[in-house]
Amino acid sequence: MSDDLKAHVRDLLTERQAHLQLGDVLEGFPVEQINEDVGLPYTAWGLLWHLWFTQRDILEFVRDAEYREKIWPTDYWPRSPGTPQSWAQMAQGFQDDLATFLELFAAADPLAVVPNGDGPDGGQQTWLREALLIADHTAYHLGQLVVVRRLLDASSS
Repeated sequence: MSDDLKAHVRDLLTERQAHLQLGDVLEGFPVEQINEDVGLPYTAWGLLWHLWFTQRDILEFVRDAEYREKIWPTDYWPRSPGTPQSWAQMAQGFQDDLATFLELFAAADPLAVVPNGDGPDGGQQTWLREALLIADHTAYHLGQLVVVRRLLDASSS
């Protein structure tokens, strides 16, 4: 059961199933417009950076015994605009960190509590919970990134 569960989670995080993957959304993205205000409380750059940072935070949480909790929301959103170079770096960093998380997940018992996984409310944070958190968070914000892209496309017409 554990290997089947791990395969399902891996597919959820890496395959185009019921939702888009990061590469789908970023392909052909107008990088010259990543900082443009489209009337929403975030830009394309802000969303990509937030996706990268949050996933990186989860990765640090599961693998670093010295992990320190970040400050919400201050630490989770960029403080400066992006560039085409930083856009590419964040996209690659997101993919690299996902691959690292999946390597760790493959070696773990999905129902085992991660090293830092004793929640403040007594709840336990398992490998499966963290993987599903990445999937849910990514899907949510990729949807927002699609909306931003559509608004950018509409404003360019």
